Amino acid sequence: MSRSTHLFPARLRAEAGQIITLGWPIMIAQVAQDAMGFIDTFMASLAGPSELAAIALGGSIWLPLMLTLCGVLMATTPLVAQQVGAGNEKASARTLAQALTVAAALSVIAVMLLNNARPLLILFDVEPQLADKTAAYLSAISWGFPALLAYQALRSLSEGFGITQPLMRIAVIAMLANIPLNYVLIFGKLGLPPLGGVGCGYATSILFWLMLLLGIAHLRRDPRLADLSRPRQWQRPTGADLIHFLRLGIPIGIALMIEASMFAIIALLLAVDGETVVAAHQITFSVTGLMFMLPLSVAMAMTIRVGQLVGRGERAQARFSAHCGLGLTVLIAAVNAATLVLAGRLIASAYTEVTAIIELTVTLMGIAALFQLTDALQVGAGGALRGYKDTAITLLVVFIAYWLIGLPAGHLLARAAELGAAGYWWGLLIGLSTGAVLLLTRLYRISHVDPSPRPAVTDTLADRLR
Repeated sequence: MSRSTHLFPARLRAEAGQIITLGWPIMIAQVAQDAMGFIDTFMASLAGPSELAAIALGGSIWLPLMLTLCGVLMATTPLVAQQVGAGNEKASARTLAQALTVAAALSVIAVMLLNNARPLLILFDVEPQLADKTAAYLSAISWGFPALLAYQALRSLSEGFGITQPLMRIAVIAMLANIPLNYVLIFGKLGLPPLGGVGCGYATSILFWLMLLLGIAHLRRDPRLADLSRPRQWQRPTGADLIHFLRLGIPIGIALMIEASMFAIIALLLAVDGETVVAAHQITFSVTGLMFMLPLSVAMAMTIRVGQLVGRGERAQARFSAHCGLGLTVLIAAVNAATLVLAGRLIASAYTEVTAIIELTVTLMGIAALFQLTDALQVGAGGALRGYKDTAITLLVVFIAYWLIGLPAGHLLARAAELGAAGYWWGLLIGLSTGAVLLLTRLYRISHVDPSPRPAVTDTLADRLR
């Protein structure tokens, strides 16, 4: 037996350990951010159904916008990871300047859109009183978007260096601060007037600014990041710099928008089937969405790890790391699937006592259990591909798998085959399976490319033109 065979288990454990070390703080941060939405919904419901409706309707507008814009800035992570891997950490200051410039431009767009959302609400025939509350809520939350996007740039820089635990602490602090802020602003405490759902919007904006301040403090305290966070280290981005950044980031943002919009479209299409179907769909979606945080966190860790290894020119090790990460997502998928099958009825019963909703939820969870594997593999492959700075093809795959295959197939099964809500979830299985096959194929091709005729790392398009 060869020496490499003896070393393989240890090597496998070491690489998996690297990914887990990077990934578990990201997972807690993601769960904390999701919990902020739950807190908003719960506390707004105490203020009355109209306030809850305004937040729910407003969330369907600003959350997809947030995912899209933050997705563009997530390009910072693979860029910085490859620079760090190449030992060119000072170049990350230039990447940070690019990210902050893009964040500033996107902030202007976000504030303008959120402060002019009323025509959209009128287009969808929202009743005037609810439209007023929703528009006011969106305006309140818009003023936090500049801070949110700037924080995303700082967060992505830190992740590119493989520094993730401070980001977890920031997310947990923001989640805990959300409760008293909502209490004061929604219900009018400490001498302030009760603002209802609008107060929830202002609370969220304040939290975004708090996260930015904590992010700046983290950068200034960390010895690896302190110099990079000083503006004197930044270089004014050139047009070529920004084009290179956007060519990497825009596909990430649009891919996230496509994923989020598909679930929103399914919810709208199911609205005609009545509250029982909608409730079962929403329960299943919320449970599987929480479970999805596990493979997603591994995927985000894979972006960092693969990017750093590619930056160091260790292509074989990067390929091995991607395989380890995919293996971890498969293990997570197995646990998630088993949980949905074995505890589905118990989970559904915790949400409602209505038998019809429970029964349909159990059926949908059974279908969701089937696509845990393909969902985990497609998100893991996408994370690894971002580490290789390969995002354009990923966007194309997501569009084909979700919009050209998954959603039409689901609609056909739901309506023509009369499977109802289950048809859309079978469509998700088909779409996610297609995406997994295509992304794994792309990852295999990219990870086996021999880059020796070219430099291992190209920081910007400007570098290529010099």
